[in-house]
Amino acid sequence: MAKVYEFLANGFEEVEALTPVDVLRRAGIEVRTVSITGSEFVKGAHNVIIKADKVFDECKFDDADLLILPGGMPGATNLNDHQGLRNLLVEHNLRHKKIAAICAAPLVLGGLGLLKDKKATCYPGFEKYLTGAEYTAELVTVDANITTGEGPAASFEFAYTLLRQIAGSKPVEEISEGMMYKHLEETIKN
Repeated sequence: MAKVYEFLANGFEEVEALTPVDVLRRAGIEVRTVSITGSEFVKGAHNVIIKADKVFDECKFDDADLLILPGGMPGATNLNDHQGLRNLLVEHNLRHKKIAAICAAPLVLGGLGLLKDKKATCYPGFEKYLTGAEYTAELVTVDANITTGEGPAASFEFAYTLLRQIAGSKPVEEISEGMMYKHLEETIKN
């Protein structure tokens, strides 16, 4: 079974953080939320406080299949300021393992050079931080081992894309139907 770590910094965007955790856990994927603040309690951009499963220094991450960075401000810049996380992302990328970032968080990947010669998306206005990438303006963009998402409205599509990468299409079909996502898609099309 895949193992996923999602990193939380003060100022994270709540919907972007919690949607992937919810969707992946519904599929039985082991997801650990990891605080980089030194405390297990992390405050979101809209003053929602959550208790992370672990604190960064308590984890080894050598079993990680996917690392997720939610956006939000100043959450994304706080993630970018954490040298341990930056080192982990570079190592994980060198092993060609999956990395995902949404909204403002792709700025971390861009600053590390992980988006060079790749396609990527982000919250509009942050494309200047996607150093070396081709900006797509899509809801979700996948290029090799890196998945990027545009922003809060892309949270479900981002989560289902990650689930599809880890577990295939069947769980995506089942969970998205149970969560009424297919109904939403049909309503939007009409």
